[in-house]
Amino acid sequence: MSALIDALRQRLPASRVITDELRRLAYGTDGSFYRLTPEVVAVVEDEDEVRDVVDLARSHRRPVTFRAAGTSLCGQAVTDGVLVLLGEGLATCRIAPDGATVKAGPAIVGAEVNRRLAPLGRKIGPDPASINAAKIGGIAANNSSGMCCGTAQNSYRTLASIRVLLADGTLLDTGDAASRAAFHASHGALLDSLARLSDTVRADHALAERIRTKYKIKNTTGYSLNALVDYTDPIDILAHLMIGSEGTLGFISEVTYRTVPEYAHKASALVFFADMETACRAVVGLKQQPVDAVELLDRASLRAVADKPGMPPLLKTLADGATALLIETRAPDAADLQRRIDAVLAELAPYPLIEAPAFTTDPAEIDRLWNVRKGTFPAVGAVRKPGTTVIIEDVAVAVPDLAAACLDLQALFAKHGYSEAIIFGHALEGNVHFVFTQDFGIASEVARYAAFMDEVCALLVEKYDGSLKAEHGTGRNMAPFVELEWGTQAYGLMKEIKALFDPDGLLNPGVIINDDPAAHLKHLKPMPAAGQLYAPVDRCIECGFCEPQCPSHGLTLSPRQRIVGWRELSRRQAAGEAPGRLGEDYLYMGLDTCATCGLCATACPVGIETGALTRAVRGENLSGVARQLGKLAADHFGATQALARTALKAGHVAEAIVGPKALGRLTGGAWKEGMPRPQPLGRATRSDGDKVVYFPTCAGRMFGADTPEHALSATVVRVLERAGYAPIVPEGVDALCCGQSFASKGMAAEADAKSAQLEAVLRKASDNGKHPIVLDASACSLRMKTFLAERLPVFDLVEFAHDALLPRLMLQKKSDPVLIHLNCSARRMGFEAKLKQLAAACAVQAVMPPEVKCCGFGGDRGFAVPELNAHALRKLEVPAGCCGGYSSNQTCEIGLTNATGLPYRSIVHLLDECSAEAARLATC
Repeated sequence: MSALIDALRQRLPASRVITDELRRLAYGTDGSFYRLTPEVVAVVEDEDEVRDVVDLARSHRRPVTFRAAGTSLCGQAVTDGVLVLLGEGLATCRIAPDGATVKAGPAIVGAEVNRRLAPLGRKIGPDPASINAAKIGGIAANNSSGMCCGTAQNSYRTLASIRVLLADGTLLDTGDAASRAAFHASHGALLDSLARLSDTVRADHALAERIRTKYKIKNTTGYSLNALVDYTDPIDILAHLMIGSEGTLGFISEVTYRTVPEYAHKASALVFFADMETACRAVVGLKQQPVDAVELLDRASLRAVADKPGMPPLLKTLADGATALLIETRAPDAADLQRRIDAVLAELAPYPLIEAPAFTTDPAEIDRLWNVRKGTFPAVGAVRKPGTTVIIEDVAVAVPDLAAACLDLQALFAKHGYSEAIIFGHALEGNVHFVFTQDFGIASEVARYAAFMDEVCALLVEKYDGSLKAEHGTGRNMAPFVELEWGTQAYGLMKEIKALFDPDGLLNPGVIINDDPAAHLKHLKPMPAAGQLYAPVDRCIECGFCEPQCPSHGLTLSPRQRIVGWRELSRRQAAGEAPGRLGEDYLYMGLDTCATCGLCATACPVGIETGALTRAVRGENLSGVARQLGKLAADHFGATQALARTALKAGHVAEAIVGPKALGRLTGGAWKEGMPRPQPLGRATRSDGDKVVYFPTCAGRMFGADTPEHALSATVVRVLERAGYAPIVPEGVDALCCGQSFASKGMAAEADAKSAQLEAVLRKASDNGKHPIVLDASACSLRMKTFLAERLPVFDLVEFAHDALLPRLMLQKKSDPVLIHLNCSARRMGFEAKLKQLAAACAVQAVMPPEVKCCGFGGDRGFAVPELNAHALRKLEVPAGCCGGYSSNQTCEIGLTNATGLPYRSIVHLLDECSAEAARLATC
């Protein structure tokens, strides 16, 4: 293997040839319950690099697996050979002027494609639940679908053309006439073989009809044999065989989709039936009506979410056997939407419902209803025992068989002891998921799972002729059962297809085609208990939904990968093994480069905040001396901050001598261009008006501005007074801190002590909560809101400016565009709309770059590990003519200023400038 690694390093930059144990372990995990640790991970940025890596792997007789986001649920994105990881160079997106088609690279996230299509009222057809994390390469290679796309709008049905790199290195672009002609010349034998297979199938009327029948419902078991009956041109057959091939036939380097409409007008209703059979009978009729989604939830799934906040009270009182259908209909305008609602209600009218159905068009209420459906899977995952995993299976039957199949599945749950299992799914397509928990660390439990799956597969195939995998792909999980579902003749076709495209068995071996009847019981992922410092870690199912939110993803580790690494370290500790090099690497990759921003929790199905784990581990790793120094700093915070301000002044002196770039190099990137200068605290001058307590936070007090009047505290006071408020700044501010800076380093006790000290001061200043309290940094606001739990009326500056200041201020809009950054704390508090509205009131064009989430500064991380900040902001683009940027965290603004060369300041500065200009113009 070392020879292959050497060869890869000659072809790729060394940083993109990953061989360390920690990251190989991390990339040995996908969204499934399998683990295979790759020998090497090669990060590729274009087709040429893919071709060269595959050629090198072939010459060294090593298997290759392609990986996009790694959210696959059946083990198709892991390998013990060469893992080819798609880099950002393959995250391309080109939209036709009318939005009718989109060319998408395999490394772009599906939701990002839809975001770019949204202004044209279009979207891609496939809509997997993982679309916010899953990438186009995986969506196409798995033929993934979801709640609305059915069989009509999946990748297979909406494919316009495809670029594919075959195992021998040949590139085919089916949308390019020259490429097609060249491929005919070079690979005529392959195309002739595909044409022969198609002719053979068409001539066998029974086989052809069976294939057509199998694809009337969702089916991703095995290869897309429908290509052999749907198309006669062998290149079109090839293109559609690639859809759902899971990286076993070639590498998909671009997909051109025919897009579908994204209607703005929507209505949803949650309809309750007394039993499963009646609900499923209603689905048969609803399939003929103008509905876009019909989600089925059995009684167990409704019970699992009944106690969650915001759930309908009825969920707690339903009788056993009750079943719900969540129905959604969409339309291009309100009148058409009402016609569709009326049609659905008329269809439901004959059925004896538990309560009268009622559609809502209110977006908040629609979200509340869909949270019932979205909460089912996490609800099972959240209550499982440490050391177990959550399994989500994915099957389909003909819609008329849905009720009987669900009842049979429930009987199998009971027979095999899966009392926690729930059923939900896309009833309109006869596609249901069943979720249960499983311990793969005990041989008897593995045997129970094996017996259960054998019976499930036999039931679905022999009784219902159903799909063993409807939308998740075959992977390793269902590969041993492909022949059972399809029969010997059709399975023989699949093996012939594999041999035609990959005669050496180089591409993702063991996936889809696997002659080992026990393959689904091998390479099972261990899930050792790891929640000794932060219990929610044991809930992690390693799905990867968190990764697009994380500023260190792609630099070191993502939240999922941090948990994978921590689980292995916990296992080693429990077994008495040394942490080894993996433990050494985890200090930097797992701890130092974690921004602890918490955005991972906003995407996690079970609400895990990996930053909390990082803080806990940092605290556990603190030496006695470090802890004493932390306590000293907390106890003498005023002196500590004065010392920091002195150091900052010294830095500016040094900058004047050697220059900002040289000083940045000398300090390892800690010193930033445009570093603010310390300034005195702003003082209130107005005593009349509505009282508001203003607490200037630590960073704002330390990092000032070029002049005293532009300091953050002075600006906040000035704007508050201009809006008619009489600000109260508490006494002894320099010694006060919310505790956030201590919490980020794992000093929980010191952090809570500082929070409690601040609470006492704020309580006194606000007359026991009579007056509102405003903090000027979102991270500190979130900290105090969480700590106080509504004991005092604390407002973030963004929140207060939007709710209280905007109505009182006259504003003159800036004509130049401005950038705004929604920092992670403001995002977690739900202030995106408020920040956008503030900026829109102050500027003709306010731009919030969608590719940027957390800036990666992470309090002091931007000083200690500046590469984290640089990586997080690598996609930030400055609009032409932009005059500045605005946010609501001082340290974030330092990092943003350094990255863009534009002055970033608090949003209150924008309000100050625009209200001052409005006042000036009013006096002219």
